[in-house]
Amino acid sequence: MVQFLQTVNGYLADYILTILLIGTGIYFSVRTRFVQIRCFGEGMKRVFGSFSLHGGKQHGGISSFQALTTAIAAQVGTGNIVGACGAILTGGPGAIFWMWIIAFLGMSTIYAEAVLAQKTRIVHADGSISGGPVYYIRKAFPNRFGRFFAGFFSVAIILALGFMGCMVQSNSIAESCTNAFGIPGWVVGVIVSAAAALIFIGGVHRIASVTEKLVPLMACLYIIGGLIILAARIRFLPAAVGMIFKYAFMPQAVIGGSFGAALKSAVSQGAKRGLFSNEAGMGSTPHAHAIAKVKSPHDQGVAAMIGVFIDTFIVLNMTALVVISCLYTGGGPLAEGAAEGIAKTNMAQLSFSMVFGEGIGSAFVAVCLLFFAFSTILSWNFFGRLNVRYLFKDNKTASVMYAVTAAGFIFLGSLLSNDLVWELTDFFNYLMVLPNVTALIALGSLAASSAEEGEAAWKSQKERTKGAD
Repeated sequence: MVQFLQTVNGYLADYILTILLIGTGIYFSVRTRFVQIRCFGEGMKRVFGSFSLHGGKQHGGISSFQALTTAIAAQVGTGNIVGACGAILTGGPGAIFWMWIIAFLGMSTIYAEAVLAQKTRIVHADGSISGGPVYYIRKAFPNRFGRFFAGFFSVAIILALGFMGCMVQSNSIAESCTNAFGIPGWVVGVIVSAAAALIFIGGVHRIASVTEKLVPLMACLYIIGGLIILAARIRFLPAAVGMIFKYAFMPQAVIGGSFGAALKSAVSQGAKRGLFSNEAGMGSTPHAHAIAKVKSPHDQGVAAMIGVFIDTFIVLNMTALVVISCLYTGGGPLAEGAAEGIAKTNMAQLSFSMVFGEGIGSAFVAVCLLFFAFSTILSWNFFGRLNVRYLFKDNKTASVMYAVTAAGFIFLGSLLSNDLVWELTDFFNYLMVLPNVTALIALGSLAASSAEEGEAAWKSQKERTKGAD
């Protein structure tokens, strides 16, 4: 099964996925006149200008910051540690450059996703809100094809995130805890699945309350640890950065093979691991952005861009620089090519252990990975649940069965082969992209008009504030 999935996923990632992600990012960058550059400062002010760890329970929705942290909780997971290491190991350090490109273009894509999720959401009589890709897919294609496409997306996301994706997260937690503390994987699986089930029961407000506190804490912990490693390896940092740029265009020099095959590997690794990391274009995070309480869709769109920036250009970059400066430079174990015993699952732990020592380094990465992966489990389960509600018309029995099944998959993930879990998740992730991206492009003009209107309103607000001062 692993070999079959690798063949299928290789074709999808090398051709269809890479073209779709890059093409869609370019399309929205042009249509919005590079909103990720023009409105970046606005996004930072909207996110951090009203920073709070106590958003509280919002009637009929969640705060913009809670929506963003729920989205970041989904984005910042094993993809930022294990996924980044896998991209480097398979595609060479140059794969990180292509992850940057995917993220930069993806900032405009996720802007469109958040805006369209806001514009097409449904507010029910009791004040609750339903929103996400299924609603803008139906708006883009208001016919039988649209109903089929929306249903296809819902099934794909339930499998990809609610079940298979959570297996990846629990698998990574179990393996890192086994490496660091010697705890059996099944024990970790029981603890993680039980803790997740307790939070699942509380619904969106409990998830939002947990993520708004957990996300800033876990990001700060990991960044501080990474900065200590980089300070200790400061003399190798210029070489590490140089390798990212050099091997982006000369990957055959580090991973072998012909130039064409090596370049394809570097680009495809950057594309598929970039998708798994920042999720721009995948259709997952719009579920959180749809229920944010904001004045205009543009406001949440620019906040969503900051989520991709934090995920890739801060957290993932920290992993990349630490791993490359420790393992690929200064006579590191991968400086001369592949080394026995080094896999994507232990690269980060080996890197941190070079400075912190084996015990502390492995434990530090295990704890960070626990935070990252657990928060992702919470958000992904929530996104899947919204689609269960869509498919089964708010049937409570279906929602309970989904939660129980998801908890079972979390436990199962702690027992299965790492490669099988990742390949299954990649396959269903790719299926999500197809209907989501198709609907985004069909509604491109709607997203572009929001960028123009939103920027004009922001400038007007700044002028009024300046005049009042």
